[in-house]
Amino acid sequence: MFINETHSTSTLLRQQYSDELPHLYAIRTDFQTAGRGQTGNGWESEKGKNLLVSVLLKYPEIAASEQWRLSMLVAVTLYEAIAQFVPEQMLTIKWPNDIYYGEKKMAGILLENFLQGPYIQYSIAGVGVNVNQTEWVSDAPNPLSMRLITGEEYDVEKLMHAWMEQMVVWQEHTTQDLRNAYMQRLYRKDGWHYYVEREVDVSPTNIAKMDVDNAFLAQIVDITSQGELQLRMQNDEIKTYHFKQIRFVLSR
Repeated sequence: MFINETHSTSTLLRQQYSDELPHLYAIRTDFQTAGRGQTGNGWESEKGKNLLVSVLLKYPEIAASEQWRLSMLVAVTLYEAIAQFVPEQMLTIKWPNDIYYGEKKMAGILLENFLQGPYIQYSIAGVGVNVNQTEWVSDAPNPLSMRLITGEEYDVEKLMHAWMEQMVVWQEHTTQDLRNAYMQRLYRKDGWHYYVEREVDVSPTNIAKMDVDNAFLAQIVDITSQGELQLRMQNDEIKTYHFKQIRFVLSR
């Protein structure tokens, strides 16, 4: 379903939800008046320039404890779709599920799971991909679009269909396959990088500037089965962080 303008494709899809709606039913728009990122974050998008879509996911046998599988599925498939249009060498998945190109953010994912007993009744994957936008008026710290990478203008609908095709392919893979693919594509998966801890609240979790206080060097060790980030400190201690407990710091 395409609609010229709406407050939020994810909110609209949730309002429209019924058991009759099919798996991978999608709502796409040219402009959102209240586009949402992860908790507390907005999403700036110039009208008609980018991919703004929310997709209904219905996997009735996935337990509530397996929510991280869905997060990996959405991130890996969106990565694979974008990689069909831009050079892949600098493309990564930034934990938990942003798509980065080098040190800049190209796409964001908001995955909402709705539970029924011990299982996920349905999920809504809201995606924003910077496709043809070249300027931003907000204080977004590090946006980048596909067009800024290659100089080409892209068909937004073609990108959406490429993502849906990847969803069909990858949903048949095992959790271990998804995990391997996710880890291979992980932003900062190698080496030591700067991070900073933060208080858990609903404020935005943007990547931090280089001059942030209390930044420390750490190395990614693993992502747990619950989607937590594990870091090795310089004293060899392993610390585990939930989303919103840690911020990435731009390279110094």
